[in-house]
Amino acid sequence: MTNNKDHHENSHEHRSVTSEAVHFLICAGGILTCYFYFGIQQERIVQGKYSGGDKFTFTQALVFFLCTANTIFAYIFRRKTDIDNVPTKMYAACAGSYLAAMMFSNQALLYLPYPTQVLAKSCKPIPVMLFGVLFAHKSYSWRKYCYVLLIVAGVALFLYKDKKSEENKDFGYGEILLALSLIMDGTTTSIQDRINRSYRRTSLSLMFYINLYSSLYLSAGLIFTGELYSFFYFVQKHHHVLWDLVFLALSSCGGQYFIFKTIAEFSPLTCSIVTTTRKLFTIIISVIFMNHPLSSRQTLATGIVFAGLTMDAVDGKLQAASKRKIEPTEKVPLKGQ
Repeated sequence: MTNNKDHHENSHEHRSVTSEAVHFLICAGGILTCYFYFGIQQERIVQGKYSGGDKFTFTQALVFFLCTANTIFAYIFRRKTDIDNVPTKMYAACAGSYLAAMMFSNQALLYLPYPTQVLAKSCKPIPVMLFGVLFAHKSYSWRKYCYVLLIVAGVALFLYKDKKSEENKDFGYGEILLALSLIMDGTTTSIQDRINRSYRRTSLSLMFYINLYSSLYLSAGLIFTGELYSFFYFVQKHHHVLWDLVFLALSSCGGQYFIFKTIAEFSPLTCSIVTTTRKLFTIIISVIFMNHPLSSRQTLATGIVFAGLTMDAVDGKLQAASKRKIEPTEKVPLKGQ
């Protein structure tokens, strides 16, 4: 382990500034490109117009493609020698909440524009913090509360309706689905925190088993609800949808690859800033290419939300780094011991 760390540090020392910059641009560009494409594909599939007035309502099938692709990705890149002593029931429970979050999020796209979904899902720190305080008895700095309040204010400003109209008659259902998705995000994070405290596993191992169980749940759901047969019938009528789903899954895997590469080659902070920037530009791309114009109020609200997210990410990683410097190495226990 030490040799790998030394090799990693030496590789950075021997790299020129230009080489380091190019390497970063490749990683960041990979994340941005993959998720830009992912966002556009997802919106095309869920909110696209099909012949005969058909609509894509097969949320389970869509999420199944994503979970299966993530399972294959994690299986290929995880090392077989990695230690993993997490009980099956923990993975099964975590997969359940993780799957529910994805289902609610994708279902919300049937009722809300894509920029609204992206912005709302960017507020994941809020339920994570609430669940930490209520169930894990965690304490947070006053700065953390300020960042969360800033994010809440931005989202409230974005979702506020200037006036009621016929177009807003469905207001509420999509927002409820997003709220449920965020609650499930908080539940997933709480379970993952417990796994991190009590057991040993790698991030790829966690990704593999959670997506594997989610795929199994979805397989059963597709069969018992009859959605599988309706989905096949839909694909027979609209052949391009199947390829759209395949490319959606591939872009998701590509994004995951560059995220892990950025974390390994640079730092979690660098990756966090890039992914936060990605969400902002995803909204911009959706506004430009998918005809979702934002009012000046919504533009301001988007800026407020991402300012809060960026400050939270930077401050959190800096605090974690300072703690690692203060704490003696020999006092850090291994998970599961």
